[in-house]
Amino acid sequence: MGIEVKLTDRELPISPVFVDFLAHIVDGRPFVDHEWHDQISETLNRAQRDLLARAPKDAERVMASPQGRAAVARAYQLLFALLVGNLNALKDLQLKFHFVNVIGIPRNGGSYLTKELFRALGFDPTRVPNALAHDGFPEASPFLLRQGANSWVLSLHTMAEYLTMVELFFADAKRFSGKIVVPKKLTKGIYSGGFFHRVLGEAVEHIFTLRHPVTSCISTYEKSGGLPANGRFAVRSNIEEWCRRDLLYTGTQPQELDKMDYFDAYLRYWEQYHIYVATTGLSANRDLRVVVYGRERMEKLAAGFHRRYESEQQPTAFKVTDEVRTRHPDWQKRAEPVVRRVSEIWEHVNMPFQYDAVMECW
Repeated sequence: MGIEVKLTDRELPISPVFVDFLAHIVDGRPFVDHEWHDQISETLNRAQRDLLARAPKDAERVMASPQGRAAVARAYQLLFALLVGNLNALKDLQLKFHFVNVIGIPRNGGSYLTKELFRALGFDPTRVPNALAHDGFPEASPFLLRQGANSWVLSLHTMAEYLTMVELFFADAKRFSGKIVVPKKLTKGIYSGGFFHRVLGEAVEHIFTLRHPVTSCISTYEKSGGLPANGRFAVRSNIEEWCRRDLLYTGTQPQELDKMDYFDAYLRYWEQYHIYVATTGLSANRDLRVVVYGRERMEKLAAGFHRRYESEQQPTAFKVTDEVRTRHPDWQKRAEPVVRRVSEIWEHVNMPFQYDAVMECW
């Protein structure tokens, strides 16, 4: 029996992020002024709305170009390979590229380490597209099925587009030990750990950043406009939206979340995120490192990147403030049993949590 299934770009349209990337390529425009690597800015990024507004006209230019059409076709070719499990289509990618993923909950120092990886490899971070470097793309999330959207398919589709972008952007990059090194801040990797581990190759390298939930929470609310005056949880930023989404996914009721204390909501999100790290397949990776937030530890790891890739540069300073450690002493007590639970789960799958370093609360 033979059945033919036909899907078109109406059902699986290319993403605005991919369109924007290809528009730069076909227009010959350099990637400039990207600020994904800014460690200390508390300004929320509103560029996504501009990207969406430009997408229809950009798509016309992309599809009018032979180079653009070839890239779109390549992305759909990879999507089909992922849908049906054609591993041969991934083999050449895995042999050519060595992926180094920096994974951790937001505001944990991942942007700094990703920036230093690019610097060590000879790239100017301001000229690396946000979608290639930072954590919004490819998409991964708790499972969602609604009219016109299946989050599993979205992960496959954006991964196919991301791999196509990697092939184009890193085509002429220098090789190290026979491979081109591709850094990536992969915050969302924890939702589909086995997927990223298998698609990017058994040799993929993961660096996990860890930070105490109190200081992570403070950095999050500072990024989002400050602690709400009533002390309750509110959604004003992408990070807070991810927190809301994850809590609802595991059974928190919307009316409960509306009344929830800000730190209680964040602490539940922090725990859930770090349980995913240990339970979705990332822990199977044989090349895995954990670094706990802190100036000395972060700068030491960054210096190692520069030595490893012979960059002849020094790492930039990692910015920390001692003041946040003394805020909310009651939060410290509420966080302690949660941190201990997560450390025990990580140890169960042989992941080094470094409990004492985390409890320094940087």
